[in-house]
Amino acid sequence: MRAFGWAVIATTIAASTAVAAEGRFERSLKMLAPAERLEQLCDYTAMSRIRPDRAVANAMAEPVASGDTLEVSGGAFRSRKKWFALSYRCTATPDHLTIVNFRFTIGEEIPEGKWASFGLWE
Repeated sequence: MRAFGWAVIATTIAASTAVAAEGRFERSLKMLAPAERLEQLCDYTAMSRIRPDRAVANAMAEPVASGDTLEVSGGAFRSRKKWFALSYRCTATPDHLTIVNFRFTIGEEIPEGKWASFGLWE
């Protein structure tokens, strides 16, 4: 029973920390201009879903924003010292504070010989 009690306490602390972090993130978003808010919200969502070591939304092509949607077709992320292509389509509410649709695709590994040309690093 003691192990269960510690698990509940640990889960409660972790959930509280996550809620606090989410609150800080939302407050930070509200200080940004709407276009920047959309990009940051979508980038944060991509990072939280993929959990990479690093990520770059514009490694191979610039993201394109249209209304409440951000399209990233030339992104990249690093995991376990390897870079991979990343694309995603992210749609938010009109205030750009909440994601309503997020789809991503992980592409092929990017050869190390191309890292420098895309601004990627080890």
